[in-house]
Amino acid sequence: MSIPNLHIIGESINDSVPSTCAFFDAGDIDSIKLLAKSQADGGASYIDVNVGGRSSDFFVTIISEVQKATEKPLSIDTPDPELAAAGLLVYDDAAGKPILNSISPLRLEMFELYKSKPFRPILLISESVHGSCRTAEETYEAARLMLLEAHRFGIPNDDLIFDPGIAPIGSDSEGNLVRLMGALKMMSEDKDFSGFHASVGLSNFTVMLPPKRKVNGMPVKSPLESAFLTRAMPLGLDYVVGSVKRNYNILSEGDEALACFDECLKLSGFDSIIRVRKFYK
Repeated sequence: MSIPNLHIIGESINDSVPSTCAFFDAGDIDSIKLLAKSQADGGASYIDVNVGGRSSDFFVTIISEVQKATEKPLSIDTPDPELAAAGLLVYDDAAGKPILNSISPLRLEMFELYKSKPFRPILLISESVHGSCRTAEETYEAARLMLLEAHRFGIPNDDLIFDPGIAPIGSDSEGNLVRLMGALKMMSEDKDFSGFHASVGLSNFTVMLPPKRKVNGMPVKSPLESAFLTRAMPLGLDYVVGSVKRNYNILSEGDEALACFDECLKLSGFDSIIRVRKFYK
């Protein structure tokens, strides 16, 4: 990772990762601690910890052990208020304020946890109380709802990390990318959001696409992720849940991946998918 001001939330300690799930099943704490250390050494700003539907006691154990392996702050990753409360309770503040991933318009009660321990919430704005957000305008309105609720609990903009949701570009026939980028633009132009942060689960963006592409015979890593970051970071995106092993870069105008990304924003339906496939052909 070589982009200044881009903060990686290391994604590897997650029950959805098969190798990590196996470590959890085996109670292999040493391997979990090694994962935490390797991500910290690789440049992660935060270490994500997600144990899926396992018990709060197990969650507490993993958080405690991970904090023995690294001085990096953690992202306490669960939609379950009980697990979140247990994780925040055992978290050692010496590492810095934790991230709580995540609160959505359907889980506003999780803001109450801020009263017992301050945290930096990741706020999901890809859904509203009426269902999934389909347009940039709906996503922006969900963001405004979350902004006002966070302010009600005294959480400043600088601690707010909005997640507009990201879908695989290789199967985006519903305009998710247009929705996401449009919402970020609207938020970046609204003075009420001044100083806000934004994040996505970047590994989802290129699911099922080849890990590398050759340009002029040379392998290029993370081309479309880098194109996304090149366009999204000026709009306020400065965090990603992702891998420290990926080679993210800011691309120059005229770059093939950037041209593909820009064209996908102008296309709709399957035309966008075909453009991505052409890029990787």
